[in-house]
Amino acid sequence: MSNTTSNLSQFPFRVGQGTDVHALVTGRPLIIGGVIIPHTHGLAGHSDADVLLHAITDAILGAAGLGDIGRHFPDTDPTYKGADSRVLLRVAYERVQAAGWGVVNVDATVHAQAPKIGPHAAAMVANIAADLGIDPGCVNVKAKTNEGIGHIGRKEGIGASVVAMVARP
Repeated sequence: MSNTTSNLSQFPFRVGQGTDVHALVTGRPLIIGGVIIPHTHGLAGHSDADVLLHAITDAILGAAGLGDIGRHFPDTDPTYKGADSRVLLRVAYERVQAAGWGVVNVDATVHAQAPKIGPHAAAMVANIAADLGIDPGCVNVKAKTNEGIGHIGRKEGIGASVVAMVARP
């Protein structure tokens, strides 16, 4: 098989990668993976600033060749002010499905010095699996600290990185 563009576009699977980071600020709830986490600070952003769901949204849109979250839900559009990122993820997934793709699995890492993410990971997995209509066993959420290094290590922000696989149903 030659590696022409037309042949490559016929593969029945694709992989997408997504990343996001938001600053921690006072006066906002901390929502990660659709879970409200008790903390002194929340994430700054136009929507609810759910860093994990934003990275997942980017990963699935990218895998389907549909751009990124900013193209579909621009932060310049007042419609999305305070938007629930679970709703944005579901709408993005409808667009991925309309393009002929289904999510196979999601592997995500939340980068946070504090608070601890581990105790909330199962609830995050349940939310993500429900929003994507996939088995919870196909969703993995893990957490890493930055060992005190950089903006995340100084507790100035939280980030997420995600890899997602999509396939033709």
